[in-house]
Amino acid sequence: MKNNKSSVRLDGALASYLQWPAYLALVLVCFDICLCLYFPAATPLVLIYTIIYLMISIMIWVFKRQQALRELTSFATEFNHAQHMMLKELDVPFGMLDMNGHLVWANNDLKDLISIEKSVKEPISKIFNNESLNVLPTVEEDVEYHISYGRNSYLMRLRLVTPSEYGDTILWRAEQNVDAPDDSLIAMFLYDETENVALKKENFDEKMIVGLLYIDNFEEAFEGADEVRRSLVTAWVEREINKYMKPYDAIIKHLEKDRYMFVIKQRYLTQLEADRFSILENIRNLNIYDLTMTISIGVGVYTDSYIKAYEGAHEAIDLALGRGGDQAVVKRPSGIAYYGGTTASQEKSTRVKARVKAHALREYMEGKEKVVVMGHNMADIDAVGASIGIYRIAKTLNKRCYICLTDPTAVIQVATAGFIGNPDYEEDMFINGTKAKGIVDNDTLLVVVDVNRPSYTDTPDLLKQTNAVVVLDHHRQMSDKIDNAVLSYIEPYASSACEMIAEILQYTSEDLKLKPLEADAMYGGIMIDTNNFLVKAGVRTYEAAAYLRRNGADVTKIRKMFRTDFNEYRAKANAVSSAEVFMQSYVFAVSESEGLENPTVVAAQAANELLNIEGVKGSFVFTEYNSKIYISARSIDELNVQIIMEKLGGGGHMSAAGAQLENMSVIEAMNKVKKTIIEMTENKEIK
Repeated sequence: MKNNKSSVRLDGALASYLQWPAYLALVLVCFDICLCLYFPAATPLVLIYTIIYLMISIMIWVFKRQQALRELTSFATEFNHAQHMMLKELDVPFGMLDMNGHLVWANNDLKDLISIEKSVKEPISKIFNNESLNVLPTVEEDVEYHISYGRNSYLMRLRLVTPSEYGDTILWRAEQNVDAPDDSLIAMFLYDETENVALKKENFDEKMIVGLLYIDNFEEAFEGADEVRRSLVTAWVEREINKYMKPYDAIIKHLEKDRYMFVIKQRYLTQLEADRFSILENIRNLNIYDLTMTISIGVGVYTDSYIKAYEGAHEAIDLALGRGGDQAVVKRPSGIAYYGGTTASQEKSTRVKARVKAHALREYMEGKEKVVVMGHNMADIDAVGASIGIYRIAKTLNKRCYICLTDPTAVIQVATAGFIGNPDYEEDMFINGTKAKGIVDNDTLLVVVDVNRPSYTDTPDLLKQTNAVVVLDHHRQMSDKIDNAVLSYIEPYASSACEMIAEILQYTSEDLKLKPLEADAMYGGIMIDTNNFLVKAGVRTYEAAAYLRRNGADVTKIRKMFRTDFNEYRAKANAVSSAEVFMQSYVFAVSESEGLENPTVVAAQAANELLNIEGVKGSFVFTEYNSKIYISARSIDELNVQIIMEKLGGGGHMSAAGAQLENMSVIEAMNKVKKTIIEMTENKEIK
C-alpha cells in the first residue's frame, strides 16, 4: 500500500485478491456461451442470472472498495503507530543516523542518555567523544564499537538500512524539524555492557602473574666478606624485598641465595609500573658495610597460561641481565617495557663465564666445515677487530673462515690494508654480503660480533641461511634480538667486543697465537670504544689490552692508523662551535657530512669533545648521511643516554649510544630528541 498526496490506491497482491469477482465473471460468461450453444432453451434463464451476478460484483467493487481502503489504511496507520511507539519505548537506546553520522531520530532511552539538542548539530563521534566512530558502515554488515559514555560502557552496533527497507513512512526527522531523508540511513543500537566490562576487568585483575628477582652482583659484593657480614647483608636485602612486596599481596619464594620468585595479582602490576619499580633504587641505595648491591626483575604477563607466564618471566629476566642489570623488564604478548637501568653495569671480577663461552664456541666451530664472521652495518674498528679475533680462532682449529665486510669506510680500509695481499692470509678473507650469501649454509657457523639486533647486522639475510648462529656483543640487549642463536654471550659491562674476544682467545686453545697485525686491530677496537681508555675501562679491559700488547700490538702504529684528515678535523671543530645548550644540562650540535668519508665517526668524536664542557650531562650530535639522520649520544656518569636512544629505536651503552631516524630533517630529529628528554624528565625516567 502506498501513500500519495493526491489519492490512495490499492496495489500488489491485495489489489489482485479484491479483483477476483471480475475474473470469475469472465469465466461465467464463457460458460454461459457454451451452455447456450448446446441448450438454446436455457438462454433466457442463463442471461438473467449472469446479469444479476455482474450487478452484485460491480456494486461490491464500487461501494465496498472505499470502505476496505479506509479499514486497511486505518489498520496500517495503527500498526505503524504501534511500531513507532514500541521503538520509542524500547528498553535499548536506539536511534537512526544519516550517512554523515548525524542523529536523525532517537527513542526515549537514547534521549535520556544524551542531549538531543546537541545531537542534531554534531556527529556521534563528538557526542560520544570517540574519533573511531567516524568510520560508519558502508555495506549491509553490522559494525560494532565498544565505547564509554559517562560512567557506563556500551556496545554500539551500527547497521546500514537502505530506502527499500524503511520506505516513505518514516517521519522521524520531522520530530527534529529536519528535512525528510532521501537516502540510506544507519540504525544505531546501544547495549549497556557496564557490568560485563566490570566483571571482565575484575577477572583480569585477579589473574596471577609470575616475576623473578635476581641479585646482580651477589658474588662480587661479598667477595672477601666474612660469614657474619654476608648473613646480615643478605637478611637486610631480603627484608627490603619483603617490605616492598607486602602491600601488593605478593607471594615470595627464595629459590637460591641470590634468586627469588614472586607471584602477584595482575591488578598490582599497574601500581608497580606506575611506581617504576622503586625497589631498584631502594636496593641500590642500601649501603651496609660499604657493600652496594643491585637487583634485576623480570615479569611475564601471560594471563591465559601460567606456564607461558613463567617462561615469559625467564625471558624478561634474561633480557634485564643482558642489558646490564639494575632494571625491571615486563614482557607481554603485545610488547616489552623497561624500567630502571640508570646505572652503569658493574664489571664482573670472575672470568668463568668467558671460559665457558670459549669452550662452547670451540665445540660449535669444530662441528662445522666453515665459519663466517659478521659485524654491524657501517662497521667500525671494534667490529672488524673482533671479527679478526674470531678468524684467528677458526684458523687455529683449521677451519676456513670468511669475514663479511660490506662497503668498508676509509678508516676500516686502512685497518685492513695489511691483510689484503698478505701471503699469510687468504685473498678472500674479507668478502661482501653478496658473496657471503653464496657461502653460508647449514654447514656454516655464523658468528655475529659487536651487534645483537638482526636489523643492524651487515647482511641480515645470512641469519636465515644457517641453523648455527653465535652472538658475541657488549651492547645492551633489545627486544628484537637474534632468536636462532645457539650461543649468546652478551656482556654490557665489557668495554668493547674486542675485549670480550681477547678473553675468549685465552681460553680457546693453548696453541693459539695472535699475529701483530691481528693484535693491532683488536687493540684499536678497544681504544676507539673506550675513547683511549677514558670510558668504561675496567680492570678486565686493561688485562685484555695487556694480552694484546704481549702479542705484539703497537700503540704508536695504532695511533697513526686513526689519525683523521684535515676535513674531518675541521668538521668536528665546526660541530663543536655550533653547539647549543638545552635545559642547562644537555648540548645539541649538528655535524656536516658532505665530503667526509666517516661522518658518523666525526659526529661521535664531536659528542665526546662536548662532554668536556662544565655542567654538561649529555651531548647529542646529529649528522645527515645516506638519507638518514644519525644521532651520536654521549655522557660521563650523570645521564643514561642509552635509555633515551631506546625511545627513538636505537640503543648502545649508558655513556655511549646512538639512533637512526628516517623521513625527517635534522631540525625535526633534534626537536624529537628534545621532546623525548622533556617527557622522560617529567616521568622521572631521567633526572
